[in-house]
Amino acid sequence: MHIREATDRDFKQIWPIFSTIVAAGDTYGFDPDTSEDEARRLWMELPRKTFVAEQDGKILGTYYLKSNFDGPGAHVCNCGYMVAPTARGQGLATAMCRHSEQIALELGYQAMQFNFVAASNEGAVRLWESLGFEEVGRLPKAFRHPALGHVDALVMYKLLAPAGR
Repeated sequence: MHIREATDRDFKQIWPIFSTIVAAGDTYGFDPDTSEDEARRLWMELPRKTFVAEQDGKILGTYYLKSNFDGPGAHVCNCGYMVAPTARGQGLATAMCRHSEQIALELGYQAMQFNFVAASNEGAVRLWESLGFEEVGRLPKAFRHPALGHVDALVMYKLLAPAGR
């Protein structure tokens, strides 16, 4: 498996991953009816960088990295990760998160924050905690899960480098 920066041509393979995950409505805060054009804008144009994890020319996962805020919070980045349903359980999310931490440091970020992790997404919560992220906030009933109803959303944070670096 190889992780590299995404190109415009990659969106053809990213779109099926994005649309399947977002349509399920159980992990991401994106509208389940997000169009392909809007998905391209959200995943490829708005972030600072987008990456793909591929094997033998097939994209198995993708992530974006962007500043969480401008100004005084510009040293904190935000990432979103997606793994194709057929590629889950192979360590791709772990590899992409570790890769994103290195890229974040290279770009001058000092911390990473996940703003809206559905508490019901127990696998992701376990993974982020195993990688050193801490729950620093809980938004009661902020995520509308299609099967569970309103569940808490978590804010998770990890310091990547000492402040003032």
